Amino acid sequence: MLPARGNTVAIIPCLNEARAIGAVVVALRPFVRETLVIDDGSTDGTAAVASAAEATVCRLERSVGKGAALAVGWTAAANHGAEWVLLLDGDGQHDPLDAPGLFAVATEGVRLVVGNRMSQAAAMPWLRRQTNRWMSRRISALAGISIPDSQCGFRLAHLPSLQQAGLSSRKFEIESEMLVAFARAGWGVGFAPVQVRYRDECSKISPLRDTLRWIRWYRSAAAATRPSGG
Repeated sequence: MLPARGNTVAIIPCLNEARAIGAVVVALRPFVRETLVIDDGSTDGTAAVASAAEATVCRLERSVGKGAALAVGWTAAANHGAEWVLLLDGDGQHDPLDAPGLFAVATEGVRLVVGNRMSQAAAMPWLRRQTNRWMSRRISALAGISIPDSQCGFRLAHLPSLQQAGLSSRKFEIESEMLVAFARAGWGVGFAPVQVRYRDECSKISPLRDTLRWIRWYRSAAAATRPSGG
């Protein structure tokens, strides 16, 4: 079954996004049946703002990380009968108006559609742009497909496949793990152009800690693909 408004639920993991989350939820209404906001231990009223915008809110008492919050979200989406999930951030970086472009790329053979910002790469902060390109080259090699933008969190995923993938990352490396899992399973990965929208939001990524964690994940994933010596 291809994605459509009636079988798609949006999942937004949030940590202190009260300023932007309400507008994001409202803008999503034409494209999804329901929006699930996973409030990852926010202290700024994110849950109240999202609820006022008519999102369904799952409130976590402490921050568990983006990957773990997403897992809570897609379990809830499955319980709500969703077939597809639209994944995006709650800080306004992803424009819900780009959602139809992701829907258009999904086919019977494409079970994961990832936003591609690289046609507007010059609008990205320099360090993020260079880091993304470096990571994307390595993820492409692991996945065996060309991946232009491995770090974009704006995604449309077939939910039963997502649940089958056995993803275990609890932090930001979830995006990389997801791409590799879908590509290796032969489930089909597509890309759709999306806008670059960097404003004055404060990134939740810790450059040192999260990069080191990603490198550990990458080395483990790379080791798992090497043939064992005999």
